Amino acid sequence: MLGELITSKTRLRLLIKFFISQANRGYLNGLATEMGESTNSIRKELNHLQGAGYLEKIKVDNKVEYKANAKHPLFDVLQKVVLKHLGLEEIVETVLDRMGEVEKIILIGDYARGNDSGNIEVFLIGKDLNMQYISQLEEKIEKLIGRKVSFYLASKFKIEKEHIILFNSKLE
Repeated sequence: MLGELITSKTRLRLLIKFFISQANRGYLNGLATEMGESTNSIRKELNHLQGAGYLEKIKVDNKVEYKANAKHPLFDVLQKVVLKHLGLEEIVETVLDRMGEVEKIILIGDYARGNDSGNIEVFLIGKDLNMQYISQLEEKIEKLIGRKVSFYLASKFKIEKEHIILFNSKLE
């Protein structure tokens, strides 16, 4: 979906990195290593996105870090577009429609870190969740969004360093 609109693969990967979670940050060399790109191509796209106001530049010690500009008027829209592009909206809607007592849906792994690896890992927390249905659901969603989806069931979630809460029935 976004690949046709944003022709620069580097720019698309940076948008995913920074807009999947506003907590994600990165610096030039780290992003180049993470994405397997040259520092010049990353620098060019970072400057472009920062110049347009989508990213903020922050000086941390002797490094310059970048993060999404949550004050930008299009921040919420871009975040929704990125979630839609990755298929995360479909996952949340499908799970909530048919799973019963889901308390939380938590994204972990590569996508929580902003890496579009093609393997989406999701923790489902709730009572009496149907594992048989969930395994069927994985296949359906994979066909729908074109990415591998793995669901994990739990009654509680031990907080991982990098996670994104996609749904929370109990506002904390």
